[in-house]
Amino acid sequence: MDRFFAPNTSEALAHTHLTENWFTWDQDHPSFNETLVAGCASYQAFTRYLSGSDLFIMPRSRSELEGVLRRYAYDSIHNAIAVSRQTLQRGGYSRTCSLAEKSIRDVLNTNDNATVLLNLHVLQPETFAGTDVSLPNSNTRIRT
Repeated sequence: MDRFFAPNTSEALAHTHLTENWFTWDQDHPSFNETLVAGCASYQAFTRYLSGSDLFIMPRSRSELEGVLRRYAYDSIHNAIAVSRQTLQRGGYSRTCSLAEKSIRDVLNTNDNATVLLNLHVLQPETFAGTDVSLPNSNTRIRT
């Protein structure tokens, strides 16, 4: 993870703060901290992608990769909003999403990060050394 977010980046610090103070993080600020949530959401998006645990359709391009990361970030933002006891300010959701999206774009635009991430979960083609099976009363053949 240090390749994408060094431990001293705002995203890594936000993630640490929120995960260590999950039940009280929202009480530290008089209103919903959009920057903190966006940084943590971006960090969690990359963590989730790196784990590959719920990645069913592999992204094939940079734009698809960015879309996956954005959806993961939105999930994280929604979770933070759900547990927060602070009121979300007018336009706060859009600002939080925009900050997370910018963070994701910045990481993907750095060096060869997008290529490394795309190659991380590449499916290897399987070879089938099966035989042909004919169905009874049919001209259909199935390769198994």
